[in-house]
Amino acid sequence: MQNARIAIVGAGLAGLYAAYSLEKKGIKDYVILEAREILGGRIASTMSGVGGFDLGPSWFWPAFQTDMARLVDELGLETFQQFETGDMLLERSSNQPPERTRGYVNSPPSMRIAGGMYSMIDALYRRIDSARVLTGQAVRHLRMSEPHVELVSENARGETFSHFAEHVLLAMPPRLVESQLTFSPALPNELARQWRETDTWMAPHAKYIAVFDRPFWRDQGLSGEARSAVGPMVEIHDASTPGGQAALFGFLGVPADVRSRVSEEELITACRTQFVRLFGSQAENPESEFIKDWAKEIHTAADRDQRSSGDHPMPALSPSSGAWADRLTGIGSEWSREFTGYLAGAIDAVNRGLEYKKLKPSG
Repeated sequence: MQNARIAIVGAGLAGLYAAYSLEKKGIKDYVILEAREILGGRIASTMSGVGGFDLGPSWFWPAFQTDMARLVDELGLETFQQFETGDMLLERSSNQPPERTRGYVNSPPSMRIAGGMYSMIDALYRRIDSARVLTGQAVRHLRMSEPHVELVSENARGETFSHFAEHVLLAMPPRLVESQLTFSPALPNELARQWRETDTWMAPHAKYIAVFDRPFWRDQGLSGEARSAVGPMVEIHDASTPGGQAALFGFLGVPADVRSRVSEEELITACRTQFVRLFGSQAENPESEFIKDWAKEIHTAADRDQRSSGDHPMPALSPSSGAWADRLTGIGSEWSREFTGYLAGAIDAVNRGLEYKKLKPSG
């Protein structure tokens, strides 16, 4: 049994940033419960040589996501602009060769973090009390146990543990909360329905990354960007790192339920074949390949996410009345009013959630 003033459920960006923000406010009496054995949630970067390649979200836009930009600067992280110079390719049909057209450049520019987005997770973790982060603890039940909330978690061996807190910050997708956690007393029906119908950002997506010794597509005046109605990838971008390794990545357009019936090897082969079709024979032998199917992540995707469109969701609501109104606050990206389903959404939702009077320093 462990007591804390605040319990944070989830150690992704929202959960770690919440702990970091609480410590800055002088609140050190918290615990983070994370179901996975690793941190990061939907942020995952794979290391290959000197480059960190993002298997989850890749970009942010500091020009208008100012709180996110401020945090990146505060953590001393290096950023660089997404490469978009050159023409893009369009695949309209399997009966036509790829069509070359003028590339699209984001304005304001899309920015990436050197070493991958996981560098931000590492930086936040280094700045909080690691003893307060408990991994391998999947929260299963929340029970009102005045004057506290009891959180019952379970480890991989099926052992259960109780934690007691005055307030709970939910740093996980609302649909996952509704499907995997039970509440006593029960959540209001309308709130439970709203959480159940809130799509989980990233959950239905899969990404493929191929790493090369050099960005050969740039020699052809191509940006590495492509759109395809043929697939399996529907949206492709340059994933290269400055002064590091060259890479391309794509979002698969194959629905999650269809992907579940195909082996990972078959998906990788189909993606590699598409890169050859688009960028030529130099794409045939990548130095390394990675695929990440978020729909297979039980701590990200619920059953309903298998049929989700993958669009950015409408903001979820925290309890505003009833027994849970003063006990429970959603701080994941889906609870953001301004940047729902973006990295910046987690920052926004945490900042708004910590404005709650009970989460301010005592005295």
